[in-house]
Amino acid sequence: MLLHELVTATDAAAATSSRLAKVDALAAALRSLDAGEIAPAVGLLLAKPRQGRIGIGWRRLSSLGVDHAAASTLSVADVDAALTRLATTEGAGSVAARRGELESLASAATTEEWDFLSRVMMGEMRTGALEGVLLDAIAKASGRPVAAVRRAAMLSGDLGETAVIALGAPPEDLDAVGLVVGRPVLPMLASTAASVAEAIEVAGEASVEYKLDGARIQVHRRGDDVGVYTRNLADITHRVPEIVEVVRGFPGGDLILDGETLALDEDGGPRPFQDTMSRFGADSPRELALKPWFFDILHAGGRDLVDEPLTRRLAELERIAGEWRMPGIVTGDPAAAEQLSRDALAAGHEGVVVKGVASTYTAGRRGKSWIKVKPVLTYDLVVLAVEWGSGRRSGQLSNLHLGALDAAGEFGAPGEFVMVGKTFKGLTDALLRWQTEHFPTIETHRSAHAVHVRPETVVEIAIDGVQRSTRYPGGVALRFARVKGYRPDKPPADADTIQTLRALLRG
Repeated sequence: MLLHELVTATDAAAATSSRLAKVDALAAALRSLDAGEIAPAVGLLLAKPRQGRIGIGWRRLSSLGVDHAAASTLSVADVDAALTRLATTEGAGSVAARRGELESLASAATTEEWDFLSRVMMGEMRTGALEGVLLDAIAKASGRPVAAVRRAAMLSGDLGETAVIALGAPPEDLDAVGLVVGRPVLPMLASTAASVAEAIEVAGEASVEYKLDGARIQVHRRGDDVGVYTRNLADITHRVPEIVEVVRGFPGGDLILDGETLALDEDGGPRPFQDTMSRFGADSPRELALKPWFFDILHAGGRDLVDEPLTRRLAELERIAGEWRMPGIVTGDPAAAEQLSRDALAAGHEGVVVKGVASTYTAGRRGKSWIKVKPVLTYDLVVLAVEWGSGRRSGQLSNLHLGALDAAGEFGAPGEFVMVGKTFKGLTDALLRWQTEHFPTIETHRSAHAVHVRPETVVEIAIDGVQRSTRYPGGVALRFARVKGYRPDKPPADADTIQTLRALLRG
């Protein structure tokens, strides 16, 4: 398949809000792939190349300065081979060799194809081709039941390999994919609800558990060998020896556990999320200890538990994990569930997760078996600059640079604005058109990728919280920011302050 056909399919998926239309577009592309192209194509669609991290940043991509091809000639196999060379080239002369390889790939791609490949390498596809949609597309393209595809993907932890089996192997091969201790599986995901009472109404009797502001972990134990994996199934075993030791001490035989980990401060409260994540990096500060909490168990002592109801899994988890279990209660009473939520928030955590007691462990599309409830914070901020979009947003002003008011002059002159983050999320087509017309009318100057504007446009932003940042002068950055809407009724002097946002930092 030519890369152009895959780009066309992703553009079609990105251009519609209909899940069915997205599935149809991606399924058509999957049917056209040769057997050897399926796994590479799935990696490209998810912006997760099968080679892993390529080690190419935006600065290098934007500094190439090559002329792109006028016609499409690159195949999916060509791209896969080029990414393999980029990922494996190392040693003396590797910098020049990798740059040459990148320039060769860029010059062989059309402008549209290079935009696609750049987003793949940056992990920013932004097409709506998320794993749940792609799971449905694989099922439609192969004619296999969605449940069978989702289960195989969950148990193998590899959507590309699942697609290869579904599209090219006998039907029984897909059903034969099983749980293997030591091979990480895709995690079960939670949908969201606005309140605990709403979640209980959907779930009925439920396990209501703390939602930590930590990092998802999956831990496998076979004999004395323990493996720890992230939400994205990256192996971090060697970076978290304290978690390995905890699980090594559990009773029983082989285990697969699902949970979260975070770092605690001197008073036993949760440290900021990025402190926890710093332990997963190459230069992890080992003096910052992590503590695990487990909320589910998938395998114990030779028995798979993914098809058992949550009540039985929790009983087994209690027997094995004991004090390392996630705090929670089993209840159908909204008042009791709400009280636990208040307790979680008072302890510095994000909220709660409400889980139906009859639910089995499944991955893929977010269902109603697990429902997370955490307060959504909204703030009025000021737009400082806007970046030009890419892909289907090419030619439109998209990514907003957001500033908070420094009323006290703590980080500059009183009344100036301090940048606290960026976002392109939540922007409708109508808002994109409006801001593309509006912001050039208040432009002050332009940089390579952005239009800088007078700080006078107020926008309401929803966030899940903030984190410490060395990138921004105010020392704080927004977490999961998305646009709620513009506030023409508010002057910039009424924007929320940097001091208000900094007060959200714990510790």
